[in-house]
Amino acid sequence: MKSRNLLSLLVLIAVLITTSIVQAAGEQNGSILTSLLNKMRETAIDKGKINAISNNEIKKLLVNRSNVGKTDHYFSVRLDVKGITDQKSTGRCWLFTSLNVIRQKARKKFNLESFEFSENYSFFWDQLEKSNLFLEGIIETRNRDYKDRKVEWLFRNPVSDGGVWNMAVAVIEKYGLVPLSAMPETYHSSNTKDMRKVLRMKLREDGIRLRQMHEQGKTAETLRESKEEMLIDIYKLLVYHLGEPPAEFTWRYKDKDDKISKAEKYTPVEFFKETIDIDLKDYIMLMNDPTRPYHKLYEIEYDRDMIESFNWIYINLPTEDLKEFAKASLLDGEPMYFSCDVGKQLNRKEGLLSLGNNDYEALYGIKFGMDKRERILASASGSTHGMALVGMERAKNGKPTKWLLENTWGKEEGQKGFTTMTDQWFDEYMFRIVIHRKYISSDVLKILKEEPIDLHPWDPMFLPVEDK
Repeated sequence: MKSRNLLSLLVLIAVLITTSIVQAAGEQNGSILTSLLNKMRETAIDKGKINAISNNEIKKLLVNRSNVGKTDHYFSVRLDVKGITDQKSTGRCWLFTSLNVIRQKARKKFNLESFEFSENYSFFWDQLEKSNLFLEGIIETRNRDYKDRKVEWLFRNPVSDGGVWNMAVAVIEKYGLVPLSAMPETYHSSNTKDMRKVLRMKLREDGIRLRQMHEQGKTAETLRESKEEMLIDIYKLLVYHLGEPPAEFTWRYKDKDDKISKAEKYTPVEFFKETIDIDLKDYIMLMNDPTRPYHKLYEIEYDRDMIESFNWIYINLPTEDLKEFAKASLLDGEPMYFSCDVGKQLNRKEGLLSLGNNDYEALYGIKFGMDKRERILASASGSTHGMALVGMERAKNGKPTKWLLENTWGKEEGQKGFTTMTDQWFDEYMFRIVIHRKYISSDVLKILKEEPIDLHPWDPMFLPVEDK
């Protein structure tokens, strides 16, 4: 009885001390603190969560066991794609995926079991052209203040290893293609961080020099002459890191029937024209961006890799439209370029993108509930990764229930390099697909004739998302 009275006395003293602290902090803050003190009692489960969360990697704790093994990886519609690629420690998924989509033409033409174009070759020219685009942008904005939004954006983004489909098309059409053997990967093509740092450092310096020349009264023509000299140094830096791209090469191969071809000499442009018998501009970029009106054409400024090329132009559509066009392409045997917010709800080990993979509410006891539109507006979601869409499974009513993606993370990832995506995940985290125009309805194709709505390159929808 005495111990109980003593406990009551201690509790009373604690309350009095707390009250005095609360009053000193002010009535409003005191009300909040009192509420927190009443609610935050350490229970056994709270202690368990503190111990678990503070001592472990969150990704592992988020895994929802009830979702593991619930989705199989069989597909009734699965394209014959061979040769999983690996972008390694780079942002070149867009380039790998673009080349993976069109390499099926080379496999068919040469009767090959698998085939890979040189990503390093195309990447070399992409980086040189992006450097030229940056310096030209500096010249074009030479009359603007350093604090101008576009000038600031240019200096923050002089060159990157990221990109989208239209950049691959531009480089391929101008510089052609070569097989992987003609220009293999180097350490820096597979690990772009150091090279990117050096390029950005030099380009930013060159940009400052061009603006200083303008302030000294030099003409735009003189600035462009200096830009050409600057690009020589950029070319050297690229050669040091990636090797020099071949002007011509000799190639032979062994086909599916074990027949060895005779050696042929090609230029990269000749190889491209002989290998790819389609017009790459017939592929249309489609987007699902619920923050903007659908059935409209949009163009993103500076979203290209060369001055004379075209920006990223896309039609914004509901996901159901994209699914119908994608289904038509797959049923006709055509893979597609596909990009998404891959880091969300990903079970990387299983190779599964499913809304049930990670359970934040169960771990933290706190509700998380933004929809796709809200995530975009809050810069909490955006396209972070490109893959090839190569398969699907349909319900009895014909609607897709899941999709198959050919990834670019190597054959050790997921399902031997492939990733399964549920249809519900498609709705929430898919952003764009590139589809041949013959699979797109005529009413949607008419939108291409409209004047595109211009978007700034710093638009929240297109800023890099670091959560993957």
